[in-house]
Amino acid sequence: MTDTQKFSLGFYFQVMSRMLGNPREFFSDLSPDTEMMPPLLFLTVSSLIFSVSLVMNGPSAPALTGSILFVNAVGMVFISSGLGYMVIFMTQGKRFPFRRIFAIYAFSSGLTLLASWIPFFLVITEPWKWWLIGTGMTCHLSLNWKQALAVVLLSVGIILLFFWSLIPLLAAVNR
Repeated sequence: MTDTQKFSLGFYFQVMSRMLGNPREFFSDLSPDTEMMPPLLFLTVSSLIFSVSLVMNGPSAPALTGSILFVNAVGMVFISSGLGYMVIFMTQGKRFPFRRIFAIYAFSSGLTLLASWIPFFLVITEPWKWWLIGTGMTCHLSLNWKQALAVVLLSVGIILLFFWSLIPLLAAVNR
């Protein structure tokens, strides 16, 4: 993918097919000068498809539910890529532009969102997303597999601990 490539539906489907066909090659070919907008737009389109697919089941407030799902899908990518950025710096001592790390997370999450709306597919798509992120770190950031695995495991662990810490708050709200 060139850094001057404009976003279009053709670009969207090209990214999707390249990531499905050979994610290592896709991330290896990803330019170090990739801007934030192409991965963000890819993520946005996937998040819209994800949100609309879930509200098709008929929740009582589809616009509100769809909006919450959309913001959550995009927001979690910003949170997890920011966390990945910090973990890489703290554990590896390496500094990469945030846009490079964000591209890995946005393309990986955007691809897996397309299947994650299917009931029970979360058990497939979530590990697949993290595998794609690790693959992106090895191919696009040139981390070795042990470094990428450490970043993925620490990131997942921190995210799980954060949500686990919210359980008492949610229990208090539901009383």
